[in-house]
Amino acid sequence: MTADVTIGAERLIAHPLRAAVLGEVHARPFTSIGTPRRVLHFAFETTPERGEADRAALVAFCASRGLPAPQPADKHHRVVFGTSALRWEQHSEFTTYTWELPSAAPDPAPFHPPAVTLAAPMGLVPQPGPVLVAVDLHLTGGKVAPERLFDQASLAAAENSDGTALYATDFQSDPAGFVRILIADRGLGAERAGALTQRVLEIETYRTLALLGLPEAQRLAPSVRRIETRLAEVTAATRATEELEANQRLLGELSALATELEAGAAASQFRFGASRAYAEIVQLRLQTIGERKVGGLPTWTSFLARRMAPAMRTCATLEERQAKLAEKLARAAQLLRTRVDVELEQQNRDVLRSMNERTRLQLMLQATVEGLSVAAISYYVVGLFGYLVKGLHDAHLLRADPALVTSAFVPVALLLVWWVVRRIRSRHIKGAE
Repeated sequence: MTADVTIGAERLIAHPLRAAVLGEVHARPFTSIGTPRRVLHFAFETTPERGEADRAALVAFCASRGLPAPQPADKHHRVVFGTSALRWEQHSEFTTYTWELPSAAPDPAPFHPPAVTLAAPMGLVPQPGPVLVAVDLHLTGGKVAPERLFDQASLAAAENSDGTALYATDFQSDPAGFVRILIADRGLGAERAGALTQRVLEIETYRTLALLGLPEAQRLAPSVRRIETRLAEVTAATRATEELEANQRLLGELSALATELEAGAAASQFRFGASRAYAEIVQLRLQTIGERKVGGLPTWTSFLARRMAPAMRTCATLEERQAKLAEKLARAAQLLRTRVDVELEQQNRDVLRSMNERTRLQLMLQATVEGLSVAAISYYVVGLFGYLVKGLHDAHLLRADPALVTSAFVPVALLLVWWVVRRIRSRHIKGAE
């Protein structure tokens, strides 16, 4: 089917995703199921790699029997061979096989023969992955009493919105590992029977998948509790210590706790999100059926609200604790980091202050040395000048008293030497800059 739109002799080019969007509305359509009928439903956990291997196995299964095989882009496929039918569906993390089998007699006893004797067709294809769901559903038209078939402690039964069907289960697996579900047809018709069967199977499938989040929450709960306790201890220790080394050690411990928490949250994020989505699908399917109470038995909605809702609240509570704990760790780390930064700045200030003091002392020492240098150099210059004047006097080239001339030259020598030293120092400072 093309997604383009034809207008006269021309076509309007469609959006690349238009065909996928249009097809999604019609994905996994309901199929008509005649009464009586036996349905075995399996759901397997599959990774993308296992999903591709499972698709190839299904294609080989269909080809070996001359049946139409699924196309590479198909997510669901149904084939009929003889009096049986196989419905295959591939989801993001699981794959389902639903076998529609004929009943042994026009009005058979419920769940007779046992599912273990009917499940041989599932062995015709390799197991896609670990089995999550195994349902033995019996669609029958006879009058049945659910109380005689299921465990009274966990029996849940209800009628659909117009009372044309009764469905019941105890959500427990039989000795062969199948959860048994009974649907009593009171005038459904083949199409509505198929729709109700599919919705009931989806409720059990998504209920199981939703509860996968509970073991994950139970696994992470001790770690979250330990991090919460340790955070309180570190916060208390932060108030009692002011040493930089101790604060740095506490900051490192907070960082380690935050890393551990983020690792657990990242690992559980998908599982908790998927559990919420699956639980919402279960509620939507129950609302679509429109349950009516049967006698004093609990409906599926009330039973799951009592047994399934606490597990979902546990997952939601742990996810909320992770988020709030991450915020607390971030705030505590920020406060401690601020304290460490302040202490480091104080240390840096003290270091700079001591450096300034040393520099001042060095300048004073340098000035002292410079003064002594000027005096010493001037002494030698005046001495040399005295020798020169005395020589000139002895040679009768200078009539003035040599001592007087030498004394007069002393301030000139001092000024001259001081000016030269200052000039040299200024040149060195400019070169350093």
